[in-house]
Amino acid sequence: MNTLVVVCGLPGTGKTTVAREITERIDARLLRTDVVRKDLFDDPAYTEAETEAVYAELFDRATAALADESVVLDATFRTEAFRTGAREAARSVDAAFRLVSVECADEVVRERIHARSDDASDADVAVYEQFRKTYDPVQDADLVVDNSGELAATFGQLDTEF
Repeated sequence: MNTLVVVCGLPGTGKTTVAREITERIDARLLRTDVVRKDLFDDPAYTEAETEAVYAELFDRATAALADESVVLDATFRTEAFRTGAREAARSVDAAFRLVSVECADEVVRERIHARSDDASDADVAVYEQFRKTYDPVQDADLVVDNSGELAATFGQLDTEF
């Protein structure tokens, strides 16, 4: 049985780093909303309608891929509705589902966002601040990863699950 793994969290927490590591560990396909958005929109406006379209496309791509392989989704999943949509996508194709929430100390997030270069994400500190105010808390994660420290410590937290 293939698995759909959702890696969620605020911008700058290290979701992509964690998602890539999980992808390698379970030999899965990685799908990122940052990439899907740029596939769909030449000049993204980050409206609610655009975000809804991005997640719909993400779920379509995931369900198609789950027929042949496991999939890791890398996105904020800032609302419980988006997380529910991912669960339903997994259920629709009889795939297992895992939710991984990535957290990180505020000062570390800010440093990482300022240091970003050559990444598909457009999120800056202002986006991080906005999402902090509107992010639905994750209540039912299968794993919560603290990515505030060194990579070895972050990846060590994955050892019991992946």
